[in-house]
Amino acid sequence: MRLPLNLTVASTFALAGIASLAAASMTATVIEETTQESVQAALTEKGLVWAETYAEGLNVFLTGTAPTEAERFLAMSTAGGIVDAARVIDNMNVEAIAALEPPAYSLEILRNEAGISLIGLIPEISDRADLIARLQKTAGRDAQVSDLMETADYKIPSGWSPAMRFALDALEDLPRSKISVAANEVSITAMTDSIEEKLKLERQFSRELPTGLILKLDLSAPRPVITPFTLRAILDEGTLRFDACSADTNEAKDTILSAAAEIGLKDGQDCRIGLGVPSPQWAAASVAALNALQELGGGSVTLTDADISLVVPAGTDSALFDRVVSKTEKALPELFALQATLPVLDENGEVEKAEFIATLSPEGLMQMRGKLGNSLSQTTIESYAQARFGSENVYDAVRLSEHVPASWPIRVMAGLDALSKLNNGSVTVTPDHVDVTGKTGSQSASAEISQVLSGRLGGGQQFSIDVAYEETLDPLASIPTPEECIAKLERVQSSVKISFEPGSGTLDANAAPILDAMAIILEECGELPLEIQGHTDSQGRESMNLALSQNRAQSVLAALRDRRILTGSFVAKGFGEANPIADNGTEEGREANRRIEFVLITQDEEAPVDDEDVSLDGSEDTATEGQETLENSGDPVDEGALDEESATQETGADDQN
Repeated sequence: MRLPLNLTVASTFALAGIASLAAASMTATVIEETTQESVQAALTEKGLVWAETYAEGLNVFLTGTAPTEAERFLAMSTAGGIVDAARVIDNMNVEAIAALEPPAYSLEILRNEAGISLIGLIPEISDRADLIARLQKTAGRDAQVSDLMETADYKIPSGWSPAMRFALDALEDLPRSKISVAANEVSITAMTDSIEEKLKLERQFSRELPTGLILKLDLSAPRPVITPFTLRAILDEGTLRFDACSADTNEAKDTILSAAAEIGLKDGQDCRIGLGVPSPQWAAASVAALNALQELGGGSVTLTDADISLVVPAGTDSALFDRVVSKTEKALPELFALQATLPVLDENGEVEKAEFIATLSPEGLMQMRGKLGNSLSQTTIESYAQARFGSENVYDAVRLSEHVPASWPIRVMAGLDALSKLNNGSVTVTPDHVDVTGKTGSQSASAEISQVLSGRLGGGQQFSIDVAYEETLDPLASIPTPEECIAKLERVQSSVKISFEPGSGTLDANAAPILDAMAIILEECGELPLEIQGHTDSQGRESMNLALSQNRAQSVLAALRDRRILTGSFVAKGFGEANPIADNGTEEGREANRRIEFVLITQDEEAPVDDEDVSLDGSEDTATEGQETLENSGDPVDEGALDEESATQETGADDQN
């Protein structure tokens, strides 16, 4: 049976189409697989093993998670190098970038005679203008404040604020300094004008250091100029002591002290390091002189610049004396000259000698007695003493005598100079000896007295110094601690409280003696971080009590300021009825609750810092809302402004409060 012609033709074309489709499909599959394999191989070769490839038609799709945006871009470029870049479809992701760590805020503050420089990174929300204004005030109107600071918008670390406050306060006392500030840490490198100032600042910074803040302190002081450069040693019964000891370097000091220790130096004695040494061989000359003392078994040796005076006890064997003196002269470096004295006992008896005695009482009264040569000498010595001790403090009981040496006035004035270095004591002057005894609040008094006597009396002169240092007389050591200051203020109020006009924040006349006593205490204490707190009882409206307590605290602050007390570190704050210390249900309790208290501001008591209200130094506004209203309005709380109930509850109690 034969098929119709049309059906045959149609069948032929259908079979050809099916065959063509099959061939095209197979060809497309081969191309996709080839493209996918080529791109994947290229990615693997580049180390992009995280990327996956699949082809669909003429397009190549990239998937996977790239570690970085750069890795993602590299994958796209690699695929684009195999096939047309327009056919590469990016379905890749990038790993989430970890949150950036906040920067380490730090600030370098450099201050010298030219001005102040600021270098570092500070929080963006800091009050930059306020800091520059404060530092301009510190540096002076004509000095320059250079601002090289950068800012960053990150949360402020908890220790940044107290570190900034402490650093800015310290900078005011350090005109030549570098201060580094970081969270919870302040490093200070500075130069001071003297050892005394260095010790004072070290104590001040230690006292004011906030809790938890690390302070690295490196204060230096210039070496004092010692004139004359002096060493005086006395060897008595196997014990050596220094009346004065000077050295030009630490190495020289160690050399001298080591030699003295072998002879029997008393514990706790030291040498002052200073300028003015007459020769680099000072330590060698000192050791030679000390060795001479040891060989002689006693006596005193005094080095005054290049002059050396050696005095031995009466009765020392003359042969031993001559041998030791000769040996010492050979051991001394060039420039140094030795004058040795061997006292000879007078077999004919002791001859009356001139004597002058001056005594200084702890109250500062000075009495002179003994002998002077003539009326001119007496007038000169009296004027000299009045210049040293005050014209009203000198009592002259001297006698005139012709039997005094020609150099007597010089010896007496040297003795008065030595006595002026003491808080109390006496000086005895004879033709061949000067004795100084007493008490002092200066640890360097013995060395200073020795230098005075060596310079004024000259070489070969004998003198002795018996001066005791007492810490209670030291003006630096006697500064009370902040806690002791608060205790003293509390004792002043223990019997009588600070009193006000009834129903008012105005101090009454009875408050003046109490505030005078407190001003004396605060003047001795120096600057304190002090909060003056006002408190009331619970009668009357709470808002009126708060305003009244704030006004009273502010009145006390103003009264202390009027008494010339430095109140820059004081804060006046009213608490109203919030902190009772007794039962408000009784009149005695209400009387106790109406009070003024003085409280130290410590780091632990500071309020949390609000990032939106922080200043550059991180310090929060110390004024309460009530205080701000009272101070900024200029209208103090008035008795008439209080309601009748509040005014009534204060009347009768405030005349004692």
